Amino acid sequence: MENKEVYSKNFDEWNGVKKVLEKDIENFLQINERELWWCSLGINLGDEEDGKNDNFERPVLIIKKFNNRIIWVLPLSTQPGNLKYYFSINFKNIKSYVILSQLRLVSVKRLKRMLGKLSPKQFGEIKKKIITFLN
Repeated sequence: MENKEVYSKNFDEWNGVKKVLEKDIENFLQINERELWWCSLGINLGDEEDGKNDNFERPVLIIKKFNNRIIWVLPLSTQPGNLKYYFSINFKNIKSYVILSQLRLVSVKRLKRMLGKLSPKQFGEIKKKIITFLN
């Protein structure tokens, strides 16, 4: 039996976007933890969070900057999920949810546009939630 969801995902188009992202000269973005960015997450397998639109983007929160090339991010959603794995935030008067279970390592080449910076208080709460989530 075929899984229709898999076949409805446009992996070939994402592959083309990914090739363009990889060809970009070293990305010298000034990035920091707590920042929210549009990020080309792409088309992923199974229940991994996908990006949307022509660049396969979605907003992400930078959790950890390892160097100027590699970061940990958490994708955001406007739809609430299981509150064990989602954390509610307010950013610019918009309610969103950080998806704790989707923590991932990405190249900064995926970052497109900065949205702003999360408050230190909300960021601290998310970090505590991640630590609790990992235990």
